[in-house]
Amino acid sequence: MKVYHGSYVKITEIDLSKCKPNKDFGKDFYVTKFRRHAETWATIIGRKYRTEGFVTEFDYTESDFARSICKVKRFDDYNDEWLDFIVMNRDKNVNSPAHDYDIVEGPVADDKIQTRIGVFLKGDISKQDFLQELKYHEETHQICFCTVNSLQLLDYVAPINDIPYGISHIGEPLLEQLMLDNRIDETQATELFYTSKTFTQLADESSELYKRSWTEIYEMLKKEIGK
Repeated sequence: MKVYHGSYVKITEIDLSKCKPNKDFGKDFYVTKFRRHAETWATIIGRKYRTEGFVTEFDYTESDFARSICKVKRFDDYNDEWLDFIVMNRDKNVNSPAHDYDIVEGPVADDKIQTRIGVFLKGDISKQDFLQELKYHEETHQICFCTVNSLQLLDYVAPINDIPYGISHIGEPLLEQLMLDNRIDETQATELFYTSKTFTQLADESSELYKRSWTEIYEMLKKEIGK
């Protein structure tokens, strides 16, 4: 299976010690089978660190060999066990690592879900209602490689140096206008644009939306965000 990692730098060597703690499945190295999601994250984090953003491709083959040398945990959907696991790993009062798995695979707790998790933890929504909401959430995917042993199962392919589809010339003036019209900073504008449905459509080469002017695309974004 092809999997992808989005970052603000090229990944030539994986160093687990540089990974940030208190993520969904722990302080580890994450990839996704959805290249578009990796591209989106690479763009967002690249803007933050003022780089182009990079996507690195790997081959991952889950086989009997993989299962023989690694302890693997898979969540096929949002469920009670997944939620408890996420909460445990994101709890800063829990010693890291919070589990002993080599590889964990399952859905992503993105920004919207994290906000709702906060509501759940305050007791303002029941676990049942929270999980019911997630049935309508966009499909997401991540694989977390938690140990040096697990990294043996990742074969480096090549870095994808540029976010494709000719969006760079569109993004810059669009972000500037977004900041001006909404009186927000660059980080806020970047997150708003690159997490929008408009950007998702723009990043789909088959839509040929990238051939339009940035002003046309900005009008689409304004309608989407209600501005």
